[in-house]
Amino acid sequence: MSKKPSLHTILSPRLLDIYDISNSIVVIIDVFRATSTIATALYNGASRIIPVDTVDKCIQLGKTTGGITAGERDGKVIEGLAHGNSPAEYPRSFIEGKTLVLTTTNGTKLLHMALQNGAAEIITGSFPNLDAVCNYLSKEQKNVFLGCSAWKDRFNLEDALFAGAVIESIKDHFTIHCDSSLMAEEMYLFHKNNMASFIRKTTHWHRLAQYGLEKDLEYCVTPNVANILPIYHNGDLIVKQDV
Repeated sequence: MSKKPSLHTILSPRLLDIYDISNSIVVIIDVFRATSTIATALYNGASRIIPVDTVDKCIQLGKTTGGITAGERDGKVIEGLAHGNSPAEYPRSFIEGKTLVLTTTNGTKLLHMALQNGAAEIITGSFPNLDAVCNYLSKEQKNVFLGCSAWKDRFNLEDALFAGAVIESIKDHFTIHCDSSLMAEEMYLFHKNNMASFIRKTTHWHRLAQYGLEKDLEYCVTPNVANILPIYHNGDLIVKQDV
């Protein structure tokens, strides 16, 4: 019987350096809202998303690619960029066939950190594309790290809850000896039937709800409403075919 690959959960970008992520798939998780927005824009026909870690790069790439610039810091659209980090801003009628250049407080930063630390493959995940992530990871038979983007390096609940949802679905395919994974799964199992009310207690909910973003946040914890798999390839996030 072949040995199962391993799975670990990294609860904050600040912890990334203590793991060896080479030869592994890293799942970037930023539920509120970067990876929910990435899945949604690609599901609605964006040709690609270029994730960048600084505002200056975002503006520069917007000019050179003709792409739509988008980004937020602390939940607000950045001055000089055209759009924000709300999934609702990217319906098919607007985004189909276009390039989106995106920078966010946490998710795009972690993606670039994972690249610099030697990740073999990077995908992005959130509740809107939960099944696509789980199906792919089950099939690939590679070591997996579930990377929670957190909030400015501080642990957050929503990213850990998504990690738990993934673990519940795919754990039979992996060897998991990881307390953060155990915690994430147990927490998800405890709250999965009251997710809509529990999520309202989180600090990120309170932070973003003050900007009138409740509908955004409810969408971000709704499973499989944008069920495609974004994969990082040559600087772009694109839809992985045949998942």
